[in-house]
Amino acid sequence: MGQVVRSGERLRAAEEVVARLKDGLDVVSVTLPSLRVDVVPLASDAPYPLIELGRCNLDTALRLACVLKGLEK
Repeated sequence: MGQVVRSGERLRAAEEVVARLKDGLDVVSVTLPSLRVDVVPLASDAPYPLIELGRCNLDTALRLACVLKGLEK
């Protein structure tokens, strides 16, 4: 039973991270259409959800690279 609770907590944490990523990317007008929680790993013995960043087109990848380049110091 404890495994289920930890799994649920991790899933909620992953969902929060996805929401924060979407909010942050929205600020710089970048949309990753496949950004989501990958729940398949939750079925394993050690449930650790992964964040699926997914695929994007060349224009989106270029905008994201430009934004990240601007954050370098």
